[in-house]
Amino acid sequence: MDARRLDWRGLVLPLALLALAEAAMRINGTASDALARPSDVMLALWEAFADGTVLTASLETLGAALGGLALGGGLGLLAGLWFGLSSRAERWSLLSVELLRPIPSVALIPVSMLVFGFGFRMEIAIVAFTSFWPMMILTQAALRQVEPRLYEVAQVLGLSAPERVAKIVLPAAAPRVFVAFRLGVGIALVVAVTVEIAANPQGLGFGLMSAQQNLRPDLMFALLLWLGALGWALSAGLLAIERHCFRHLRASEGQS
Repeated sequence: MDARRLDWRGLVLPLALLALAEAAMRINGTASDALARPSDVMLALWEAFADGTVLTASLETLGAALGGLALGGGLGLLAGLWFGLSSRAERWSLLSVELLRPIPSVALIPVSMLVFGFGFRMEIAIVAFTSFWPMMILTQAALRQVEPRLYEVAQVLGLSAPERVAKIVLPAAAPRVFVAFRLGVGIALVVAVTVEIAANPQGLGFGLMSAQQNLRPDLMFALLLWLGALGWALSAGLLAIERHCFRHLRASEGQS
């Protein structure tokens, strides 16, 4: 059995803690502007699903996160391939990369607001900037771990540079590049929600801020719970795709 599969026994402790919290709050009986009973949180989540606000906000957040990841991750993949295959390009770009990479994504919010205003374009631009760097760096690392013998085979076969990339480099580096993409999905979701909390009036992040400002801790915790479930579902789905696509590679590694 795969050790990474979810063990449902791990739910015993959190469910027990939620039951204790529910009992303690009912015994105490005092209302709070900061906390909510687990039963009220679940009721608020159900109501948000019933009126469609959670689904609308989720589509907005996921649209911005995946759109920014597609743009920034795609450019990062191309840059990583270029720098990984050309030591000269890597040397020439080193200073620019080291100057731009440490810039926090939230520091770009004022600039993006001036350029794009509120909305998807501003959020996608910030997510793309953040997603570019891990994809580029991890793609470079993946290329460094390609077997040198494969390059020798490509040279013997007389393959052109595009053919080497398509037939040798990408298939060999694909598992590690997919891991970079899987990490990028989590980063993109975090940045999208952060931008919505800080500046962009849409999505789940804006819903969290609205619930906090309206003194609705039940809705606030419900949206937090849904964000956790959404992130887990994305991660589980990508892990399943990774196991399906690269299981032949793991099987060959296990036999070697």
